[in-house]
Amino acid sequence: MSGDMASSGAESALRRGCGPLIPPLSESMRPMRQQIFERVRAGGLMPRVQVAKELGVSPASVTTLTSELIEMGLLEEVAVPREPGDTGRGRPPVALGVRAGAHFVAGVKLSDSFHTAVVVDFAGTVIASEAVQVQPGLQAPAAVVDACHALLERVAAKAGLPIGRLSAIGVGVPGFVDSAAGRVFWSPILGERDFPLAGAISARTGLPVMLDNDANLVALAELWYGAGRQIADFAVVTIEHGVGMGVVINHRLYRGAQGLGMELGHTKVQLDGALCRCGQRGCLEAYVADYALAREATTALNWMHKAGQPMQVLIESLYDHAKAGNAAARSIFRRAGRYLAVGLANVVNLFDPALIILSGERMRYDYLYAADTLAEMDKLVLNTGRPTPPIEVHAWGDLLWAHGAAALALSTVTEGLLGPARDMAAQ
Repeated sequence: MSGDMASSGAESALRRGCGPLIPPLSESMRPMRQQIFERVRAGGLMPRVQVAKELGVSPASVTTLTSELIEMGLLEEVAVPREPGDTGRGRPPVALGVRAGAHFVAGVKLSDSFHTAVVVDFAGTVIASEAVQVQPGLQAPAAVVDACHALLERVAAKAGLPIGRLSAIGVGVPGFVDSAAGRVFWSPILGERDFPLAGAISARTGLPVMLDNDANLVALAELWYGAGRQIADFAVVTIEHGVGMGVVINHRLYRGAQGLGMELGHTKVQLDGALCRCGQRGCLEAYVADYALAREATTALNWMHKAGQPMQVLIESLYDHAKAGNAAARSIFRRAGRYLAVGLANVVNLFDPALIILSGERMRYDYLYAADTLAEMDKLVLNTGRPTPPIEVHAWGDLLWAHGAAALALSTVTEGLLGPARDMAAQ
């Protein structure tokens, strides 16, 4: 072990940790062994005495349980540099860290433009990523499963792993997803409704598969890797080819009673309004998403001759016109921004989050969150005399979604190894 510790000393400064930084003494339902493991993973490296202090348990209990976790191959001891001025002799200071190679998981985001994937070790570090462009439009379920499997093989090979070395796969798709059942009730990329996508990918890969709505996975990515690590309650609103939302309440992702909650894009902002791709009318998405902007541009700018161009090209052209001062192009973004302000005000009035994060490819179009748009949101929020929550814009790109999918897989693997069900089975 001393050799491992010596070789690991240089990496101690590189471990930042991942996972929600939940305040001490705030959880009592999870087995203490699981709480210790997750506390260490969140901290990156942590001495036993600090773990005991943060969890409010005796150092002796922590020593016993961490010894079990080391024996299970999930934690390891890592030598840490001495404090400046500390010239003490004897064994160097030791901290606990997750044994990164204990498990590997993959996270996949399926969309109608790019499929993205990452491979993550058990400490939460991304060791490989991959992205492939796909043809837009509805795809047959078999084609989606084939594409997912091919992408997984590519990213696993890039990580230097056989696909069978993965412990689990997290997958995100846009649309209405029952995460617990692994079913997609409707998705703009899938040519079949109520399809058991998780089971189909699992049958193809031979691995456990967790499925979720892609906006939920952006919230998970923020919870594990981003601004949400130390925030108990926050909301993420995604604007891509549609409008999605993920909400974290008390450090946990909220999905609703049937796993179909938080569909901000399909809340109604106009009775008998514009047609949404879900088939209903008046949805927020039908005024803010890229297809809504393209529809407005085709009419307002007389771009009927551009109708056959790819959506991305149309939107980029519209944005260029707006930046160049075209009044009609600016008004299209302004109108979309006003509808977005309505949606954000509703989020504030419903959930009172500490932070709202705007995320996704469309965040490059700053007209959607211009100062006057956010000022309009302030007018629509209940006047309580207190400030509205801050809004941050995170244009992280497509790989962010895959990070969230990997976090979903990591969480599930950890729960299977250390969670209440495993604890009861061992008794």
